[in-house]
Amino acid sequence: MTAEGLTVDLEQLDDPDAEGSGARYGRVLLKLSGEVFGNGKLGVDPDVVHRLAEQIAVVVREGVQVAVVVGGGNFFRGAELAQRGMDRARADYMGMLGTVMNCLAMQDFLEQAGIDTRVQTAITMGQVAEPYIPRRAIRHLEKGRVVIFGAGLGAPYFSTDTTAAQRALEIKADVVLMSKNGVDGVYTADPRTDPDARKLEKVTYADALRQRLKVVDATAFSLCMDNRLPMIVFGMEGEGNVARAVRGERIGTLVTAG
Repeated sequence: MTAEGLTVDLEQLDDPDAEGSGARYGRVLLKLSGEVFGNGKLGVDPDVVHRLAEQIAVVVREGVQVAVVVGGGNFFRGAELAQRGMDRARADYMGMLGTVMNCLAMQDFLEQAGIDTRVQTAITMGQVAEPYIPRRAIRHLEKGRVVIFGAGLGAPYFSTDTTAAQRALEIKADVVLMSKNGVDGVYTADPRTDPDARKLEKVTYADALRQRLKVVDATAFSLCMDNRLPMIVFGMEGEGNVARAVRGERIGTLVTAG
């Protein structure tokens, strides 16, 4: 089934009064944070990855084309290593390698669930993954395979949030689904430190940038705003949240170009 046959109705997506279950995406880019893979600890928690893979498998069987960008915070975070004295570029490359380990874990559990996958990386490592080639990634998606992108953009100083936005644009995804650990959407302030923080059901990229709402990297917001690509920011906590987001059910915060 092609992406054209399942393209989302953006007018309905932008309507806050529309039924949440009415939107259906043909091709999505799902961003998964590395911390989720480790369940808040160092390394990979197989039970967590298994549950994530099962949710993705369900919607792939329904005909949705799914690409995934994976973080690496359960192994290395370049910015944090740099704060401890490491060269920032070298620390970021270590973080990229951590994302690839998560990609391989996700690939394994997806294939155990009967879903064909391909891992593509921005750093060449031919024994474990394909190089990142946008047209090849699109072709895999059209064949019903889940494509998992690793190693970020292959360059230091860029977050995996930015990678998610860039990859979504190149593969012509309908939406970026930005899952977050510990927060279930975009708030007016940090809900972990400000008891008056209010969750936003919908916000424009311009407003999010102007108010410095930092739940997502500003570069990722800017890329999506400039190219009018909608984003949904939602929390990983909750049974079936990934599947709900991929299906187009109302969840989290919708961010649009206005």
